[in-house]
Order: sequence, then structure tokens, then C-alpha cells
Amino acid sequence: MEKFTNRLINETSPYLLQHAHNPVDWYPWGEEAIQKATLENKPILLSIGYAACHWCHVMERESFEDEDTAAIMNNYFVNIKIDREERPDLDHIYMDAVQSITGSGGWPLNVFLTPDTKPFYGGTYFPPEPAFNRPSWKETLLGIRKAFSERNDEIKEQANNLTAHLIKANSFGLQSQPGMDGPNLFSKEISKEIFSNLMKGADKTEGGFGKAPKFPQTFSIQFCLHHFYFYKDKSALEQACQSLDKMICGGIYDQLGGGFARYATDNEWLVPHFEKMLYDNALLLIVLAEAYQATKNELYKTTIDHTIRFIEREWKSPENGFFSALDADSEGVEGKYYVWSKAEIESVLTEGSELFCEYYNVTVKGNWENSNILHKKESLNSFAAKKNIPVDQLEIAFNVAREKLLTYRDLRIRPLLDDKILMSWNALLVTALCKSYSAVGNEHFRELAISTMDFIWTRFQKEGDFYHTYTKGEPKHPAFLDDYAFVIQSLIHLQEITGETKYVIKASHLTQFVIDHFSEEETGFFFYTRANQKDIIVRKKEVYDGATPSGNSIMMLNLYYLAIVFNKPGWSNRALKMVGSLQKAIVKYPTSFGVWATFFQSFCNDIPEIALIGEKFREVHLDFLRIFIPFKIFQSATLSDKQFPLLADKPHSIKPQFYLCKQYSCQKPVFETDELLRLLGNV
Repeated sequence: MEKFTNRLINETSPYLLQHAHNPVDWYPWGEEAIQKATLENKPILLSIGYAACHWCHVMERESFEDEDTAAIMNNYFVNIKIDREERPDLDHIYMDAVQSITGSGGWPLNVFLTPDTKPFYGGTYFPPEPAFNRPSWKETLLGIRKAFSERNDEIKEQANNLTAHLIKANSFGLQSQPGMDGPNLFSKEISKEIFSNLMKGADKTEGGFGKAPKFPQTFSIQFCLHHFYFYKDKSALEQACQSLDKMICGGIYDQLGGGFARYATDNEWLVPHFEKMLYDNALLLIVLAEAYQATKNELYKTTIDHTIRFIEREWKSPENGFFSALDADSEGVEGKYYVWSKAEIESVLTEGSELFCEYYNVTVKGNWENSNILHKKESLNSFAAKKNIPVDQLEIAFNVAREKLLTYRDLRIRPLLDDKILMSWNALLVTALCKSYSAVGNEHFRELAISTMDFIWTRFQKEGDFYHTYTKGEPKHPAFLDDYAFVIQSLIHLQEITGETKYVIKASHLTQFVIDHFSEEETGFFFYTRANQKDIIVRKKEVYDGATPSGNSIMMLNLYYLAIVFNKPGWSNRALKMVGSLQKAIVKYPTSFGVWATFFQSFCNDIPEIALIGEKFREVHLDFLRIFIPFKIFQSATLSDKQFPLLADKPHSIKPQFYLCKQYSCQKPVFETDELLRLLGNV
């Protein structure tokens, strides 16, 4: 029997359920908690985290499980717990508030609110005793309680001012549209300037961008790949490939089980923050697929296969959806599940352990906290040559060794699985599977993309509305902008790999829904939340491409693509207005506007419109998909179809024919992908 149980016991989020037996009287976000705060005139303590968050677990152990600390929280506050992945809308608002107060943010996020949910103070992790130049959690609680009791008017004024600041900061889209009619808004010179600014932060030794902690920054890598395509600048390709190579060989990549951790804590990609997120792996698959198309480097193909096997093994639900994350901790220790002693590896492998340990840099001393994180410093070909061993023989031996170690590792106590299924992250995975299928031609990836979309379409809808989460058979929380944007994008990609127009028809209907319910008409941008949502103090407009793309940047791509497919010039004009209004920010801060930058780059170099028509179009369909074209509008069909301008008025043909078009004006058809490639060289 648990000593304590609070209201979180009735929730489905794994993160909230982790806190259901704290002595803290936690409430989920909702009217019950807010009414209690109002009736008792108590400040709200809002604590936000997620299931795979290491420091969230630390603060829980140190403070939320401590009965004396819980007594202070229960006596003087109404305590609310939020899973940031269930309610990203609230997380965005209150994260902005804490960043305004302290200049930094992160999780756990602890914010103090007035009873009408306006923030007035907050921070991230608070230690149980004063440390790291931070006050203790108890000191903070008692200080807030005293201020709220003795200087209530001052607190209210501060909350009103901070809320006003959040509203004002949200008005970025109201800035004047800089040079929207000018001839130089979209120019190759500006595109090259974006690349130049991006490379100022590039780590040319270890790959990636910026210093530790180092995140994958897939949008920046993708921009480099596209820059190479357009301008044949080898430095761009080198930076992109070096970044991917270093990650794949480093500890951020699970050398045994596949899959990428969220980020590395060092510059060399050796020591990861061990949590694994579905969205990170989806985004890395997308850029790996493009890198393979551009280079045909087998390392990228192998990593795609390995990563998708990991995603299926660890995250696929019985209903064909995909879970969200794996924790960094097991048995309360970060990384314990993944690291090794040399003796342990030797006992498992017996034969061949010496070569394995040398290649994966395993030592008695270890490379992290007296343990070993497996990583590679050279290619298998290079290592085999030094050892004078045939590379095929060594590859087989290492495959057997990895399987043995993986089987042994599976016997350990596993990290917590966050079995929450998110619409947006599953849609990102569909796009990743489509891109992976296009790159390597594995039919299983195509089937997996289709079945995942079928899951999204059936499980996330209830009474005609889409929902953000699906857990234990229950869809919850009305879908946000990102959910719709990512699903629309994935439907577009499904149409490309299947040739089935039903997917773009669905995408068009959803796009109109987003326009009707999420638009800010005067700017052309979209709010994160629907117009009828009542439990937020600000309707946010997210534009930064961070850990995931912003819903606005993906909607910009969707609008432009679907405008061509359905001949809706109003949609393409809106997309160009959106990206044009952010031009200065894109140029100056390309790492924060990566998706915007890649579209800007493509538009500066012309976006091809390609139709593949013919009764036997599938004979060349996959050959075409394998081609690296950064951004294109593509449709395929057996026959001309007047419903779609790109497919309309094409003569009947048994043999597949490629039409390269611009604004629906098409060149004479060609019959082979090589011929199409020659035409594309002149676009």
C-alpha cells in the first residue's frame, strides 16, 4: 500500500502518474484546482516536466517526496502538475514567462501564479539546500508565501505586467512586412548570406553547430545539404556529413540498439543525455535519408535501417502507433542501462572481446564515470586494414557481438517507457518513413508509414475533432497547430510515395480547417491553439524552429505545396508573406529558423513542379524518389486528372512520362530519370 495518493492517480500520462504517490497534494490542470486557489486566495504552484526528464526525477526525489517540504507546499499553495508533452500550449506560455524573469529556462519548470493563472515568479530546478547559486526550494516557497501574503498588490501588478509583456512579445507578426514588393526579397545572394551566418557557429572539427551541450540541429544540417545541391559548395556537404558521421560514431548514438539520444553533453558527441525521444529520431531519419540520396554513403543507409528497427522494437504500440520516449535513468541512475565495464563485455563475448573493445574504445578505466560508453573513432574499413582482417569477416563478428551484448542488456532493469502517443510526433515519423523509403527503397518503410497514418486518422479523432494525445485507448486534449501541420505534411509525403491522391485531398481539407480555426488574419501566421480554447492567458504564435519544427514553418511549406497542387494562389501568397515577414530574422539567426531558411533557399533557386504520368508509371516511380531534390512539388498517376492542374491535360501514355513544369507550364515529356535530371539542371 502506498502511503500517499493524490489526484494524479486518475491521469493517463506516465509523467503525472510518477507523481501520483507524492505527499504533495497535486492537482492536474483544470477548473477544480483554479477554483480552489480563487476561493482560498492562494498562489498556484505550477510544476511542469516530462517523463524522460532527468532533473525532474532529481527534484522529485529531493523535494516532492519529502514530507516536510510537501507540508509547506500543501499549506500555502495549490499545487498543479503538468506533462509538458500533453499540454505544450501551457508549457510555451509559462516557459516564456520564466525566461523573461530569469533569462533562462528548462525542465523541471516551476512557476508561481496568481489564482487567475497569471505568472509572477518562477525558475527551473531548485535544490533542497542552497547550491549552484540558487536558493533552496523551501526558502523559495516560504519567500513566495510571505510576499503573496504581505505584498499582494505588488504581486498582482507584477503578474499583470508580465502577462502584458507576454502578449506584446507575441506580436512579432505585426511588424511591417520588410520589402515584400522589393525585387531582392528572395535572392540567391541572401540565401548565401544565410549559409555564411550559419557556418559562423559550425564546429568544423567535431561537426554540429555551437558548443556543448550539442543538439543534433537537423535543420541546419539539412540546410547545408541543400546549399551543396544548389551551389556545389563542398564545404556545405562536408559540414553536413561530418556532423552526421560524428553523431553516428559517437555515444549519442546507441551502438548496440540503434537510435539517438536527445543531445550530447560534450563537444565530441561522446556523453549523451541518455533520454531518447521519438521526434529526435524522426528528424534525424529525415536528414539521414537526404544525406544518403546526396552521397550514397552506406553508413547512412545502415543507420536508417538500424534506427527504424530500434523505433519499432522499443516504441511501436499494439495498435500501430508509436510511444513517445525512453527515460535517461534506470534504477535512479542516469545512463546505467547503456554503459559497460570492460570485464562485463569480456564475460559476455568471451571470444573476440579484445578486438571489439579496441574498436569501440572500451577500457578498464572507462570513459565516463568509471564505465564505458561505446563509440567509434574510425571506420570499420580503416580498422580492418590496420588489423589485416577482411572487412566482411570483421563486420560479421561485430554483428554477432552486438547481438550478444544487446540480448544481455535486455536483462537489465529498463528505463521507463513513456507510453503516451502524440499525434504530432507520430506524424513526424510518417514523414521520416516516407523519406527513408524514398532514399533506400525498403518496402517495409512504406507499409509502416501507411499503417501509422491509418492509426493517426482513426485513433486521434473523436466526434469529428482531432486530439493531441492518445493513451490507453483514450484521445485527450484538442489538437494543436503542430498536430495539424505535421499531419498535413505527412499526408503530402504519403501522396508522393504512393501516388494516391486521397492523401493530398485530406491534406487540403485539414489545411482549410487550420485556416478557419487557427489564423491570425492580419499577419497570416497561425496561433498555437484553436480560437475556442478558454484555459490559457495568451494565444501563442510559435515561429522558432527548436527541438521540433514550428507549426507555422511547416504550415508555410504545406500552404505553398498545396497551392500548386490545387491551384490556390491565395495559399502560396500567404506562405510567401509569412516567410517574407521573417526574412531579417532568418538571415541573422538561421539556427533558430532552420525550416524557414530551407524554404527560403529553395524558393530563391526555383521550386520544380514534376508530374509522372503513364499506365506503367510505377516502373520508374521509385527510381525518381531516390533522386535528391531538396524541395519539389510532385504528383504521379496512371492517367491525366483534371482535378489536379499538374496532372491535367496530359496525353494518354502506357510508357511513364516525366513532365517538368513551372507555374503549370510544362516542358516536353521525357521518359527516363536521367533525362529528367538533365532538365532539372536547367531549372
